[in-house]
Amino acid sequence: MAQKWTETVQITVENVGKKFNAEWVLRRVNCHFQAGEKYAFTGANGSGKSTLIQLLMGQLPVSEGTIRYRQEGVSRHVDDWYRLLVLAAPYLELIEEFTLTELVAFHRRFKPFKNGSGVDDLIAFARLTPARHKLVRHFSSGMKQRLRLALAFQTDVPVVFLDEPTSNLDQEGVEWYLENISGLTADQLVIIGSNQLHEYEFCGNVISMADYK
Repeated sequence: MAQKWTETVQITVENVGKKFNAEWVLRRVNCHFQAGEKYAFTGANGSGKSTLIQLLMGQLPVSEGTIRYRQEGVSRHVDDWYRLLVLAAPYLELIEEFTLTELVAFHRRFKPFKNGSGVDDLIAFARLTPARHKLVRHFSSGMKQRLRLALAFQTDVPVVFLDEPTSNLDQEGVEWYLENISGLTADQLVIIGSNQLHEYEFCGNVISMADYK
């Protein structure tokens, strides 16, 4: 049975800034993120959406300020935070030496799927069954992105990050995304980086990156 995450996970961002070399990408970011809510970071390319997502994931260190993680009211160290999240983004590397079946099985070893779903269920959900024995390196960019999204939609974790989720998808893929984005449960914290309205228009909280320049 899928785990329940209602109101257990929180992220608090206090006066966070990030700079690369001498250039500040973000400054004075103050936000609170709560399980059961969906958030969108909006702005033009280069506005800092992906950077903020990577900061919240713990993939990048902050240059100033603090990010605090809590689960069940207890502080979580950033080194443990990755266990509670999943990311779908066009820049997320896949293990291309694996076949599709091998890659999905590998992912499932570390993070379970919702409702006890298996490897074949995930592949069917992604509409990739004919390619189940194909090496991932031979996938098109659209197939890879659909796989990333399927893993994000179906992995049983409390926090889901989607960065430019429909990049590289054709119209059929975009429609598949829109059909399945609602499958992210009310128990999860969902954060989307996008400058395409159709990718995030269901989000109740829209944050403009222009506020953090």
